[in-house]
Amino acid sequence: MPLRIVANRPDPAIVGLPWSTPLEDWTDEYVVPLPRGLSRHIVRIVRLGARTYAIKETEEEIAFREYRMLRDLHRLGLPAVIAQGVVTGRVDADGHELPAALLTEHLRFSLPYRSLFSHGLTADNIPSLIDALVVLLVRLHLSEFYWGDVSLSNVLFRRDAGAFSAYLVDAETGELYPTLSDSMREYDLTVGCENVFAELLDLEASQAVEGEVAAFEIVEMIRERYAALWSELTREEQFNADEMWRIEQRIERLNDLGFDVDELDIVTDYDGDQIQIRPRVVELGHHARELQELTGMNVEDNQARRLLNDIASYTAHSDLGGEDRALVANRWLTNYYEPVVAMVPPELRGKLEEPEIYHEILVHRWYLSERAGFEIDIFDTARDYIFNILRDRPDEAVAPPADLS
Repeated sequence: MPLRIVANRPDPAIVGLPWSTPLEDWTDEYVVPLPRGLSRHIVRIVRLGARTYAIKETEEEIAFREYRMLRDLHRLGLPAVIAQGVVTGRVDADGHELPAALLTEHLRFSLPYRSLFSHGLTADNIPSLIDALVVLLVRLHLSEFYWGDVSLSNVLFRRDAGAFSAYLVDAETGELYPTLSDSMREYDLTVGCENVFAELLDLEASQAVEGEVAAFEIVEMIRERYAALWSELTREEQFNADEMWRIEQRIERLNDLGFDVDELDIVTDYDGDQIQIRPRVVELGHHARELQELTGMNVEDNQARRLLNDIASYTAHSDLGGEDRALVANRWLTNYYEPVVAMVPPELRGKLEEPEIYHEILVHRWYLSERAGFEIDIFDTARDYIFNILRDRPDEAVAPPADLS
């Protein structure tokens, strides 16, 4: 049976992988020691040159279906791992058929939820993970995507200025619909609550997390936060014609949540005395898009909010309030952000991504300044943070090959 590789971004090195060997038997020659989440499938993470892939063994039909679904989600701009290809026609040395393999691009600086607790998280951080999961689920539902297997295990988390962003990593049961019904949303929510409840109990039983997990309260939190966010993003609002300011107020509230309103349905009654508004298209990334326009940086939304606040602080302290905002942002980038992150030694750059390091330095400066009674210089803070904190952090990314560092 001939080996067949279907890939959207062909990498010739893929052909050289040991496809005639079951994935569970692949050696360290190919596999990199990155944490993997719990999965019903065999999954391995491999590096080929500068690129890193997650490879999952599954049935051929399922592999192609998930490959196409992940590509659709990527085209819609939704947070999911990027599908790279499917390999079929695998046989072992004895001619026995082996499962098909789905390749996805490894999401840099991401971790499965269980690994986060071995990287310093405690039970107090669980609500932040739940918030990220809820935001992901709401975004998927707004795009008419039915997940079918909502769980912490089917998500990868990236740090986001003290919070987290969640990315869908398993779309095997998912499906896009012309319109997603309320009953399907409710089913997704119910499955998610049941799965998360079981996952939290397992965390507690395995003593993998420090502190009280409070699984019942967390499950209630999922429902409450989903309902609140869904309502804010989609509910219809009515008011009198002399209250037009409420349109801007609604948009500002959505912006504070990190969402932009791309389309707003505004309807008036016959006399124009009553106004009815309803957001029709909302998209997460308000702060990230603003920062990208100013600096060209591409970061998570909470990170962008934090960096925008630092730019505003730099503007005030430098008395540059009358200057063009883009020029001020460029000065901040040149004089502060870039020199600070350049202080991180090459061997420590796999600990956290640069925007997260800068955020943690800002937090560290607040603690140092409070202790000293005056504001500590950002560069002195960076040196102290790198030596006393960052150096002891575990790596959260694949270290680059020696010739790329």
